[in-house]
Amino acid sequence: MNFNKVGIDDVSFFKSVIGGKYVLDDKELLTIAASDQTEDLVHMPELVLQPADTDEVSKVLAYCNKRLLPVTTRGAGTGLSGGALPAFGGVVLDMRRMNSIVNLDTDNFQVTVEPGIITQELQEHVQAHGLFYPPDPASKGSCFIGGNVAESSGGPKAVKYGVVKDYVLNLEVVLPTGDVMWTGANVLKNATGYNLTQLIVGSEGTLAVITKIVLRLIPAVQHDLLLLVPFRSATEACSAVNAVMLSGITPSALEFMERDALDWAMRYTESSAVTLPDDIQAHLLIELDGNYPETLYKEAEQVTAVLQGFDTGDILFADSHEQKQMLWALRRKVGEAVKSNSVYKEEDTVVPRAALPELLSVVKRLGQKYGFRSVCYGHAGDGNLHINIVKGDMNDDDWNNKLPVAIRELFKETVRMGGTISGEHGIGLVQKQYIDIAFGKTQLELMKAIKTTFDPNGILNPGKIFT
Repeated sequence: MNFNKVGIDDVSFFKSVIGGKYVLDDKELLTIAASDQTEDLVHMPELVLQPADTDEVSKVLAYCNKRLLPVTTRGAGTGLSGGALPAFGGVVLDMRRMNSIVNLDTDNFQVTVEPGIITQELQEHVQAHGLFYPPDPASKGSCFIGGNVAESSGGPKAVKYGVVKDYVLNLEVVLPTGDVMWTGANVLKNATGYNLTQLIVGSEGTLAVITKIVLRLIPAVQHDLLLLVPFRSATEACSAVNAVMLSGITPSALEFMERDALDWAMRYTESSAVTLPDDIQAHLLIELDGNYPETLYKEAEQVTAVLQGFDTGDILFADSHEQKQMLWALRRKVGEAVKSNSVYKEEDTVVPRAALPELLSVVKRLGQKYGFRSVCYGHAGDGNLHINIVKGDMNDDDWNNKLPVAIRELFKETVRMGGTISGEHGIGLVQKQYIDIAFGKTQLELMKAIKTTFDPNGILNPGKIFT
């Protein structure tokens, strides 16, 4: 791609549009924008811009499109696929100033927000009005809703409530030309033309810049129960997932953690809240929610009865808010804990739920074949297994040359089971070399044609998704 470098005249223009204090070229700030939570990747931008509204975004994009300056939109930098890293330098569009809740429509259970609002802040705001926005990524306390939409993020509650795409009704977006448009309508049903809204959701910032988001909400639930179930076999823990779902109970969360995942999270947080007997190899974290405590207790009894058919240890019922928060904090810290232990790669495989035991067995078999260690955890209720491959004692040559072969084999096996290579992290930079496993030539050419239609000059988040 033949892009231009940012020059003095470009900087002057940007300052005239968004103000000098929001045009950043300090090396320390550029370095922050060069990385996210993906492994150890670093891609330096030439400039960071922090627009305040849609009009400023429009003017910036129209200018960059004419000047052939690459533009990478960035949220909070919590991504795990390198999706918001400026692979070709250029301009990073930092959306942190666009962080307003524009309108909460309690009559129609909808909220309109700007992309820079933190997901947890949004959840707490609507909760105060008796409403509920379910998607809750592990980084919900810091990630931006715009990034969640760009990646179609999920989280633990996806098993019952769905992922981000299931809550997006309408989007205001800016095209590379600077044109501003709404993609749909603020209605629950819409069979009018192509679904541009869902095309933008999960497009990883490659088609347009999102400037407003209309989300549907649901009534808030009042109560929840949380169970931590230890298993003496990790594969059996995966098998228990489908057994629970087949019982007719739909948990609000059903999370899987290998022994090392929980052990490392406890060490990382300096917690001793959970006892880990030597024979326990995995845990399921099962949450039930609803508005009637007596119904929840009956469901908990039903789940416990199902689990009696498996080789489990003593089940822990979290019976206080503090204990529930502690267990969820451990689950949400697993990724950080693994990262603190070793250089690692995180794969985001997803398979039909019943295939989860087979997927875990394949991971361990490939680990033996190629000499890597893995720590697995994830959203077992919807078949989404996060596979953390840790470098450990693996030498650099094997890590750089043998491991990609192993990952390709893993992804082929995942697709063979009816799954795909990313459930919620996106393709970004790190998975694009494997996208041919998930899609054939016709599908890829169609996607590339869509990209060209939206962004003929290829300035938006270049170098992502496709090789």
